[in-house]
Amino acid sequence: MSKQDSQFFNIFSLVLGILILIAILLFALARVVGKNTQSAHVLTDPKYLAEVESNLTTGRVAVAGRDNSALAIVPAAGAVVAELAIPTDGPGVYEQVCGACHLNGIGGAPKSSDRAAWAPRIAQGKDTLYKHAIEGYNGKQGVMPAKGGRVDLSDDLVKAAVDYMVAKAQ
Repeated sequence: MSKQDSQFFNIFSLVLGILILIAILLFALARVVGKNTQSAHVLTDPKYLAEVESNLTTGRVAVAGRDNSALAIVPAAGAVVAELAIPTDGPGVYEQVCGACHLNGIGGAPKSSDRAAWAPRIAQGKDTLYKHAIEGYNGKQGVMPAKGGRVDLSDDLVKAAVDYMVAKAQ
């Protein structure tokens, strides 16, 4: 390497170092000026405060022993709140709850019409089927949530739905 190349690299490194130092100083100056002039205004801006408050409403937690009435979920004025009707018989439970998974085999659920998939389950006995339907089941082939995810159903309704599905699969 020649003396001219070495001198060029030395001067280039010095200029580059000076430019980096200037950039760091400008950044520090901007931070100091911004901290002294903008922070106080941002924290008192009504739009900013309203947005922070709206973001905080989703993160509030009820605490035992304190008044948590402000956290109650209240439907908007004029909003219609739909409640799920509780079915009255096995076929109704199957149509409203069980069929969501058992019609298409979602989550490893045996399809209602698949006799081969139901045969080993039926062979275990109705008590086992009732237990898995009521309490839930995590198995090799899939997952069954307790009462199909509708915990408001009575055990007798769940058993009636199991009887209905077993009858369909035989």
